[in-house]
Amino acid sequence: MSAAVSRLVPPAGVQRTLAAAQLASAVGDGAYYTCSALYFTHIVGMSATSLGIGLAIAWALGSIAGVPLGALADRRGPRGTAVVLALATAVVVTTFLVIRSYPPFLIAVCLYATTQSGLTAARQALVAGLVSRAERTGLLAHLQSTLNGGLAVGAAIGGIALTVGTRAAFLGAFTVTALGFVAGALLLLRLPQVPPVVEQSGSGPRLAVLRDRRYAVVALVNTVLLLRMPLLSLIIPLWIADRAPGLGWLGSALFVLNTVGVMAFQVQAARDVTGLPSAARAVRSAGLLLLLSCVVFGLSALDVPAWGLAALLVAASVLQLVGEMRQSAGSWQIGFDLAPPDRIGQYQGFFGTGVAVARTVGPLLLTTLLLDGGLLGWLVLGGLFLAAGHAMGPAVRWAERDRGYQSAPESSSAADPSSPSVVGATAAEAP
Repeated sequence: MSAAVSRLVPPAGVQRTLAAAQLASAVGDGAYYTCSALYFTHIVGMSATSLGIGLAIAWALGSIAGVPLGALADRRGPRGTAVVLALATAVVVTTFLVIRSYPPFLIAVCLYATTQSGLTAARQALVAGLVSRAERTGLLAHLQSTLNGGLAVGAAIGGIALTVGTRAAFLGAFTVTALGFVAGALLLLRLPQVPPVVEQSGSGPRLAVLRDRRYAVVALVNTVLLLRMPLLSLIIPLWIADRAPGLGWLGSALFVLNTVGVMAFQVQAARDVTGLPSAARAVRSAGLLLLLSCVVFGLSALDVPAWGLAALLVAASVLQLVGEMRQSAGSWQIGFDLAPPDRIGQYQGFFGTGVAVARTVGPLLLTTLLLDGGLLGWLVLGGLFLAAGHAMGPAVRWAERDRGYQSAPESSSAADPSSPSVVGATAAEAP
């Protein structure tokens, strides 16, 4: 395998199987996210407002469900829980093939968001059980790269359905989504079992993360940084449409740039993150990069020619891409290292609620702040990113104190995600 390919593909064995399962599910997700909005509005006949309300309710419920489902993965074993939730997601998606009215739609999307949130928490617990601490961030970088690749393939499949525009074409895309999750579940079955956590009397409340205020503060700071998520998918296309309708294609091009950039460089961007101190530094640098990105985005509000607007948007998107990759790498390490080893599932379920909050609150907040506020709104958002990036270090140090267990030590040199793997020791040595 060439050096270039080895940087993109994780080592053979457990890590590559996890990546393959992520790829299969991501292809399904890509097809779903591309087609679902137009299917339910143009084919089923829902209003855009009803669709938006339903999705907001669904993701709000999903964010709540992530914690107990993550705790279930801890108690019952993450591999079996992840397999069941992946298959449940496939079943839910198949119900879209027969939905014709709003109440069944609302039930289905709530179940979809719930199973997705639980599946994410269970997979994270599976990573913790199969992969050594020194290799987790490197593997998660590979998984993020794989995720983007799968989403791109799924989006291309969804694009075919959008081009054809018939009910049968949309249903074909949903079938691909369901099959993707089935394939992901079958691949997860090839992994070693991770033994469930044995609860001991007097070990504290079952959902201890809900009482862990320090971890909640860290998760809140991370959620502020995740407000970057709706920028390229929602805000920038609307921004371009308002200021340069002739550049409408640029919104899609910037989204592709981000997707390809993460695929190519996420592993490299995570290479120097090996413990809590380096993770906090990565998040701090991400806050600065996201501020600079917002400043350049904001400059596009000025009276500039179309070519100047395009140049500013490309430059800002590159800055956001680098900031996103640094923030992701740092937050992965922080979310894992501050979680008790016997409660990884529930803690990852809680940490992952930031994504659901960003998806739910972000569009409403950012459309008001940026589309109406112009340059000033971009500067305010950039200031929030900078403040959150700098707040992460103190928040992590506060959360790390008196944890009652040892977090991963900082390595003297950055881990090489493409080095031969020693993963699987936990599962192999378990009784």
